Amino acid sequence: MDTRWRNTIEEIYSFIKKNWVYIPRFILPGLGIVIFGIMIAYRNSYTTEIVYGFGLTGNLCIGVRLPSLLKRYLEQHHPGWGVETELGYEEWKRSESDSFKRIYRLAAVCMLTALWYLYDLVYGNGVYGGLSRGWYYNYATGYVMVITVLVQFLLAQRAVKNFWHEKLDAVMSREDERLQIRLEEALEIERKSLEKVSRSDQLRVDLITNVSHDLKTPLTSMVGYIELIKKEELSDVVRDYIDVISARTEKLKEMINSLFSLAKASSGSVELHRENFEVNRLIEQIFADMDDRVKASGLEFVMGLTREDTRIYSDNAYFYRICQNLIENALKYSAKGTRVFVKTYLKDKKICIEITNTAGYHMDFTKEDIVERFARGDEARTSEGNGLGLAIVSTYAKALGGEFDIRIDCDQFKAYLEISQDEQGVVLSPADI
Repeated sequence: MDTRWRNTIEEIYSFIKKNWVYIPRFILPGLGIVIFGIMIAYRNSYTTEIVYGFGLTGNLCIGVRLPSLLKRYLEQHHPGWGVETELGYEEWKRSESDSFKRIYRLAAVCMLTALWYLYDLVYGNGVYGGLSRGWYYNYATGYVMVITVLVQFLLAQRAVKNFWHEKLDAVMSREDERLQIRLEEALEIERKSLEKVSRSDQLRVDLITNVSHDLKTPLTSMVGYIELIKKEELSDVVRDYIDVISARTEKLKEMINSLFSLAKASSGSVELHRENFEVNRLIEQIFADMDDRVKASGLEFVMGLTREDTRIYSDNAYFYRICQNLIENALKYSAKGTRVFVKTYLKDKKICIEITNTAGYHMDFTKEDIVERFARGDEARTSEGNGLGLAIVSTYAKALGGEFDIRIDCDQFKAYLEISQDEQGVVLSPADI
């Protein structure tokens, strides 16, 4: 027995020695808990005014130290959020959500306990644990405990919010730096390709030079802070403005991603990761992924997928992007209420994909015009396209060893893609594009 007590004392002493610097932080919260304990234990001995005095003192003792204790706790449980780490906005959003969920769960348990205590004071007679013995008891302690849980929850919620907002600033700063690096890399690729470019290559370089200022906009920071603004209490007019800004930001993000994809493919730095997959299954997957947009478009998609074997050995990701861009092109530029025909078939050991739609505008352009960077059939810009979709399709098709063609008949627009089932593909050089 003596040995056991001696070991226990030594463990306590060792713990205090290692963590003594943190002990003062718990003095006030511990005092607050003691105050509430005394208040509850001797509740029948105090007047209402004294009980409220206990409650105010206890809340002050706990509330003064609660934010710093929560901050310390979050720093220990999220050690990967230092300045030197590469965690991004999605990780921040997920970690923040998890922290608030834990706070809400703990607050719910505490509130239920406080309500149970108040209920037992009012209606209990030893049935719910013997905390009270009749109506003549002072109920003020029950009210104080409910208010205490609410006050401390609000303080804890604000402390957690402040903690993650500080981390968001660091995340946004790193995102800005990474975006700047990506932009500089893309511009460097374009600069180096100037030595071997044709006239179309020069136009591409001029394009990136002209929009470089817009690309340097801290887009990721905008997205993060717009999300924060949406969480605040806003008037209907301001919320409408924020929704418009959010939509325009997403469109800008899509355009930048498309431009980088095109610049990368055109620079000859395409890395193919080939694998076996079925073209028909891939198209079905794309339609499943875009189901909401297809339904909202008001267009009728008529599928005519061949029953023959459509297996191919190619890069799944690039092929997915090609087919996705063709379907998006039909969604953006088709006349409302018309039908879009999606067809696959085999010809001379080649898989052919045709997507035919009825244009919602006058088509007075050629194939060469429409596949130019930032060229759009709808020159009035009444649609949501950015003019890069078919340019990406053409570039990626060449990289995969396929052929892309456009056929125009009156108001019928047909996109035609052909690729060999056993084509090994090529990695394009700038001179080939």
